[in-house]
Amino acid sequence: MAKNLRFAVIGAGRIGLVHAGSVFDTKGAELVYIVDPIKEAADKIAAQFDCKAATDPVEVINSGEIDAVIIGSPTPTHVPLLSAAIDAGVHALCEKPIDLDMKNVDALREKANSAKTHVAIGFNRPLDPHYNSVREKVAAGEVGNIEQVIITSRDPGPAPQAYIAVSGGIFRDMTIHDFDMARQFVKEIVEVYAVGTNVFCDYIKEENDYDNVTVVMKGSQGELITIIGSRHSAFGYDQRIEVFGPKGMLLTENVTPSSVKLYNKDVTTSGLPYLDFFLERYAASYRNELKAFLKGIEDGKQYNASFDDGRAALMLADAALESSRTGKAVKVNLN
Repeated sequence: MAKNLRFAVIGAGRIGLVHAGSVFDTKGAELVYIVDPIKEAADKIAAQFDCKAATDPVEVINSGEIDAVIIGSPTPTHVPLLSAAIDAGVHALCEKPIDLDMKNVDALREKANSAKTHVAIGFNRPLDPHYNSVREKVAAGEVGNIEQVIITSRDPGPAPQAYIAVSGGIFRDMTIHDFDMARQFVKEIVEVYAVGTNVFCDYIKEENDYDNVTVVMKGSQGELITIIGSRHSAFGYDQRIEVFGPKGMLLTENVTPSSVKLYNKDVTTSGLPYLDFFLERYAASYRNELKAFLKGIEDGKQYNASFDDGRAALMLADAALESSRTGKAVKVNLN
């Protein structure tokens, strides 16, 4: 890449701050704009990274001052901003989910897939060094043909009620990452069965959402994928993957601030709690996500999640929600 790619980050919330930091720290990228309708929020992050602040994302996309945009604004803005970026010839990396309504996703699908610019969806977890190592070992045949995948995904605590109310629910907001991870190992998923319960958070129940879920999915070759999810975990951010086959098993452990453990007459092992925030746990994966995006633009290849990957994850989330409401398994066709 001959010159730095000029970026705007849309959204000045937590995820926008992470993306701004990634752009600022990554060779080959230049942070030009932070955009948020709340001027004070945009100004604050722009001052931190010595770039411009703006309040109108479409104006910035069409300004000619940027080559790429990272869309980290609320979900209802994703489809319009992706469409605007494609029209303007601006590369786009958009946070998940693409939308909460599959009709809107399908309406943009042909345009996104035929775009001359690079379009990617922000599923960062496959680019986490630990998970990527599992993927490489699976691809190398170290466990043989996959028979079972177990994904554990527990947040330290629930998001505020105002966020839950507009999130689209646990399957579309939180478990959607796990649906994407499942497809890293079992691409063709054909059936989804899900159960959700409310055991600890009244305001999540008030929003007609679940605080604990379990999903069982079946692959086209009989593979079984189990996802265990919760909105809370007393011991920190609990993120594990187990891949089992006839030759063996691969397992990722949780990440702690230190690997030191205590052994004495009272305990056989005692370590620090797991990292308590997803931005800490996946800091490396966000940096790798941006590097993959830059490489994809340079090579003309897709190293991030594609638009269709984002669509497939949303289809699985919708199927899980339907199953949890009806009590029946739901057949899916992700094509």
